[in-house]
Amino acid sequence: MTEALQWLGLALIQGLTEYLPISSSAHLILLSYFSGWQYQGLVVDIAAHFGTLLAVLLYYRKQVGDILLGRDSTLFFYLLVSALPLGVAGLLVADVLDSHLRAPWVIALASAVFGVLLFWSQKKSRDVELNWRIVIMMSLAQVLALIPGASRSGITMTAGMWAGLNKAKAASFSFLMAIPAILMSTAYALFKWIQDPTAHDTSMMLSVMLMSFVAAYVCIHFFMKLIEKIDFVWFMHYRLLLALLILLTLI
Repeated sequence: MTEALQWLGLALIQGLTEYLPISSSAHLILLSYFSGWQYQGLVVDIAAHFGTLLAVLLYYRKQVGDILLGRDSTLFFYLLVSALPLGVAGLLVADVLDSHLRAPWVIALASAVFGVLLFWSQKKSRDVELNWRIVIMMSLAQVLALIPGASRSGITMTAGMWAGLNKAKAASFSFLMAIPAILMSTAYALFKWIQDPTAHDTSMMLSVMLMSFVAAYVCIHFFMKLIEKIDFVWFMHYRLLLALLILLTLI
C-alpha cells in the first residue's frame, strides 16, 4: 500500500510540475531524497512521463493533427529541429549528468539561477512571431534542461521570451517541444529498462499513467488560460524559496 501511494504521489507531482517552469525533476528527486523513499524505478518514470505526453498531445490535438496530415510542415520541421540538440546532448552526457548532478545543492543552484533568468526574460517579451532564429535559441536552451532543477519548460520559455515571443507563444511552443523531448527521454528509459527488466503490476502502471495524464492536462489548461495574467516573478520567488529550503536542509 505504501509503495502504491508513493507511485501515485510521484505521478501527481510529475503531472503538475512537468509544464510549470519549476522543474519536475527537481521535485521528484527532492521528494525521494528527503522522504527516504527509494527510487521508484524506470518503469514508473516511463509511465508518469507517458501520461504527461498524452496530456500535451490531447491539449494540442489540432496542431498535432495538422502535422500528421501534412497540413503544417513548418511546425513539423520546427519540432524536428528542436529535438536534435537535446537528443545529441542526451546521448553524449545523460549518464554522466545523471550520476553527478542529482545532488540537492545542484538543484538549489539551478532552481535559483534559472528562476531569476525566467523573470528577466519576461521583461524582454514582445509579440514577435515564431521563426527559425527563435526555434534554434529555444532548442539550444532545452539542452540545459538536462541539469536537474533547470526546468525544461522554464528554460525554453525563458529563451523564447528573451528572443521576443510573448508569454503565451513561448509557452505554447515550449509545450509542443515537449512532445519529441518526452518521446526521446521515454525511449531512453525504456531502453535502459529492457537491459535490466523487473516485474511490475500492470494495473498500477496504468494508474500512474492516468494520474500523471490528468494532472498534466489540468495544469496545461489553466496555465494557458491564465498565462497573460500571471507575473513570472511569482515563479522566481517560488524557485528562490525552494533553493533556500534545500540549502537549509543541508546545513
